Amino acid sequence: MEDLLVTKLRKLLMMSLEKRILLEKIAHLRTDLGLPLEFRDTICHRYPQYFRVVATGRGPALELTHWDPKLAVSAAELSEEENRARELKEKDLIIDRPLKFNRVKLPKGLNLSKGEMRKICQFRDMPYISPYSDFSGLRPGTLEKEKHACGVVHEILSLSVEKRTLVDHLTHFREEFRFSQQLRGMLIRHPDMFYVSLKGDRDSVFLREAYRDSHLVDKDRLLVIKEKFRALVSVPRYPRRGAPKKVDSDGTDKPKDGSVENEEEWSDIDDYMTDSQFDDDDDDDDDDGEDDWSDEDDDMSPDFYEDDGTLKIGLSKSAKQVDNSVKNEEKVLVPEFPDGRPRERW
Repeated sequence: MEDLLVTKLRKLLMMSLEKRILLEKIAHLRTDLGLPLEFRDTICHRYPQYFRVVATGRGPALELTHWDPKLAVSAAELSEEENRARELKEKDLIIDRPLKFNRVKLPKGLNLSKGEMRKICQFRDMPYISPYSDFSGLRPGTLEKEKHACGVVHEILSLSVEKRTLVDHLTHFREEFRFSQQLRGMLIRHPDMFYVSLKGDRDSVFLREAYRDSHLVDKDRLLVIKEKFRALVSVPRYPRRGAPKKVDSDGTDKPKDGSVENEEEWSDIDDYMTDSQFDDDDDDDDDDGEDDWSDEDDDMSPDFYEDDGTLKIGLSKSAKQVDNSVKNEEKVLVPEFPDGRPRERW
């Protein structure tokens, strides 16, 4: 996992103008990149073959020490290669298909004028400028500089865990990436690449191609681990008392709050409620020598009722039948006359 974080830091330094970024600025993207809290004292000093911490007039900065051309490939270039390979496979098919036009995918409900659509298509048709290339000769305010800036933002969002970040975090890197003062306006001008959310106190920018139906297409390894840990912590061991239940398609009842337990997990509780609820009373009765419990009603709930001034607890049907037979034997029928005199037995 740490090698992935080191790669993200190297790519971030390779995109900067002087291949050096202040640590306090990298700290703004710490959560988005998945860096640990103590990355300044751990990761930044463990790999001197890749980068080192140098002292500047504005504070400590992280400086790149080794340029790797294999890492100087952006995510947009990789996706473009995959699209070309897919198109070549489609051309080799036997069935002829009509040519696909370069259509701009826009969110639902976003209606643009013909002039705005024409500008977006012209901007897309411009030659791609890699964010790892030297951009010191690009003049600010030109379309080439905006093309490079969009590529840098696209790469930074691709390196983030959730493919999104705050617009304010990007504004801290105006000096390193030569962003314009109207960075938020630049992001809004390209709705085919970025989605700017106005929810919350600060605006957030999302990489549009990384999401499909509000879900990430390719999740980062760190995000997968976080989701598994969150699911492990959020599942309660036992459902809440009195929680409503819902019936699934298979006819089984499950708690409505989403907690799922097996029948084996509930067997211990059932045994405790049935067998062990009055074990102490049984032990006391055994010590006194008076045991009114039968072996057949271990799984029956206690039954409290009053009969002839005595309190009987949990008598089973067999015990009740034996008790009734004893009473019948005690009551012997004696023949007698209507006036009450005893009658002789034959």
